[in-house]
Amino acid sequence: MPRPRPAARTPGWAVARPRPSCSLRVYVRLIYFAINGQCAQGGSDVSRTRYARSGGLRIAYELRGKLNWRRPWLVLIQGMALDRSGWGPVLRKLRRHFRLVLVDNRGSGRSGLPAASFDVADMAADVVAVLEGAGIRRAHVMGASLGGMVAQELAIDHPERVDALVLVSTTPGWPFAYPMPAASLRLIAAAGSMTREAALRRHVENALSVRGGEREPGLADRLVEHQRSRVAAPGAWPAQAAAGARYAGLLRQTRIRARTLVLQGAADTVVDPRNGKLLASRIPGAQLVIFPELGHLLFWQEPDSFADVVTLFLLADAKINKSAPAAVAGTTAHGRPLGEAPPPQRRPASRSR
Repeated sequence: MPRPRPAARTPGWAVARPRPSCSLRVYVRLIYFAINGQCAQGGSDVSRTRYARSGGLRIAYELRGKLNWRRPWLVLIQGMALDRSGWGPVLRKLRRHFRLVLVDNRGSGRSGLPAASFDVADMAADVVAVLEGAGIRRAHVMGASLGGMVAQELAIDHPERVDALVLVSTTPGWPFAYPMPAASLRLIAAAGSMTREAALRRHVENALSVRGGEREPGLADRLVEHQRSRVAAPGAWPAQAAAGARYAGLLRQTRIRARTLVLQGAADTVVDPRNGKLLASRIPGAQLVIFPELGHLLFWQEPDSFADVVTLFLLADAKINKSAPAAVAGTTAHGRPLGEAPPPQRRPASRSR
C-alpha cells in the first residue's frame, strides 16, 4: 500500500512551528535571580544577606555578580559608621567589571558586635572568614578609612588572599602617620553636647569638602537620610573608633606585595591628606591619585570618576599600569608616579610611568 505523501507547502509560506512560552533569555535571568539573589537586568538589587563565622561572631556579607565567573572578585570594606550600603553610589559601575563581595564590619549592618573590645587585626580576620565562607581563594580588596586599615592588615598578614589593593582616605597608623586634623578633633569634643541629629549632620558635613558640597548641594541631606535609616548596635561606633585609634601600622606596609593604588581627597578633614603620600611611599610600587577638591567621602562626591579610576587600575596589566588614569603631578623619591584625579565628566588623560 503506498505511503501517504506529506501535504504540499504553499509557495512563499513557511510551516508554522510552536514557540516556547518563555524565551531562553528569560529562563537565564530567572535562574540568575534565584541563585545570585539579584536582577540580571540593570536596576535595584535584591541581594541575599549571607553570614560567615569569625570566632564566635556572625559577619554579614553579600555576593553580587556571582555567575559572571570571568570577572575578578573585588572585596569592599567600609569605614566607621557605614555598613556595606555605603558603597551604593559606585556599585553600578563596579559591577560591570567585577564580582563584588560587600562586607558589614563587626558592629555595622547585620554583623554582630562582640562584648569585648577589638582591633583592626580582628576585623581583617572577619574578612578572611567571609572569603572562606564564600569559597573565594583570592580577590582584589578595596577599603575606605577604617576599612583601609583593615585592607592593609589583610595584605600584610594574608598576602595569599589579596590580588590588588585599593586604599581610600586612610592612614598607615601609629606611630609614623599624621594625626587627625584639628577640625575633626574639635567636632568630636563638641559632639557630646549636641543632639543626635545635630551631631550626625555635623559629622556628615565634615566628611564632605566645601567645594564638593557646592557641586552637589543636596548630597549632605542624602547622606544624613542614609545614615538615619541605618540602625547600628549600641556602642558599635565607639568600638570601631577605638580600634582605628589604636591601629599601629608601624612600617609594616613595606611588606605589602600586592599591586596598590592609594586614593586621597586633598580636602579631607577626617584623615590628614598627607597620609596618602606616606602610604604610597611605603608600599613598594604603589600609585597615588589625588582628588583635588574632594573630602573624606570622595566616592559619594564623585562616584563615576572614582569608579573609573579604580576600574582602570584593577584591570590594568599586573606588571605595568599602562592606562593610569591621571596626569603627572610629580614623583616620589622612589620614582613612582603621582597624579591628580580627572575632573568630573571628563575623560581622564593618560600619564607616563
